Amino acid sequence: MGGNTFGHAFKIMTFGESHGKGLGVTIDGCPAGIPIDLASVQRDLDRRRPGQSSIVTQRKEGDSVEILSGIFEGKTTGTPIGMVILNEDQRSKDYTHIAEKFRPSHADYTYEQKYGHRDYRGGGRSSARETAARVAAGAIAKALLKHYGIDIYAYVSQVGHLRLETTFDKIDRNLIESNIVRCPDLDMADRMESFIKEVRKDGDTVGGVVTGVITGSPVGLGEPAFDKLHADLGKAMLSINACKGFEYGSGFDGVQLRGSQHNDLYEKEGDKIITKTNHSGGIQGGISNGMDIYFRVAFKPVATIMKDQKSIDKNGNETIVSGKGRHDPCVVPRAVAIVEAMAALVMADHLLRARMNRI
Repeated sequence: MGGNTFGHAFKIMTFGESHGKGLGVTIDGCPAGIPIDLASVQRDLDRRRPGQSSIVTQRKEGDSVEILSGIFEGKTTGTPIGMVILNEDQRSKDYTHIAEKFRPSHADYTYEQKYGHRDYRGGGRSSARETAARVAAGAIAKALLKHYGIDIYAYVSQVGHLRLETTFDKIDRNLIESNIVRCPDLDMADRMESFIKEVRKDGDTVGGVVTGVITGSPVGLGEPAFDKLHADLGKAMLSINACKGFEYGSGFDGVQLRGSQHNDLYEKEGDKIITKTNHSGGIQGGISNGMDIYFRVAFKPVATIMKDQKSIDKNGNETIVSGKGRHDPCVVPRAVAIVEAMAALVMADHLLRARMNRI
């Protein structure tokens, strides 16, 4: 199986399965001397971990990270960083009923056809549990970015039909972690929470949107052709389980504007060149322009529902798949930490690549 690595200058490889011994990640290319607060790494993992609230899967995992290498006396050494997260609460028997069946809208059929063999326990490598390793690596990337004044945050801006209309530059960032939905509008957060609980009670699931923001980016990150900054951000987000869409800047709404309305005019602010508007989302020609980078990531409803569904088994016979196990009724509250992590990995990679291009 290929495709387990991500990045060029700041490169990670993740390993492990949902119901195996555990998960882990190696990071290659992180510079030496970056201060690492292990408590911050664990906080990000806690924001992603299952069982954290009444509106997420009730699988009980501590997701405690163990550093194996690459960090000494609180700083990176420049050598590969190894981290592992052991699984603690597997219930593999919850999946024996689908060992020979293909669950609708899961990776069961495609894995079976591609590899001829699959780990049906929670989806194995296709499980969103793999993203715990990404969040651990993303926390290291965040520490590197902090060293250069780059900050990343994300929040839930939509659940089903409930959409927060306030733009990213008008929200109170301090409210994001004040509620279990991770929406910075408390009234909307209450409505979203009630809706998710209602959907779960019906044995169903619902999708949503996470908005990501990157501040403090210098001008010049990104490559002009195939490795455009927004293209790599898009790849990063679309690699997250259940992600169905990515847009940055004005996104799809921008098609409603004319060029005279959409163009971001330049102006001086002290010694700095900025744009009067930011429809470009902080990226022009695939390269960061110094303005805030913002984007939206759409997540589909979780495919596992607590209702019987018609399907096909490995022999091509019609069958019924019953929903069992512990699953999220909506992924976006936990996806916030994953979106931040993947954005941090992209920015760390392009930051180091930019430093290689100029002395």
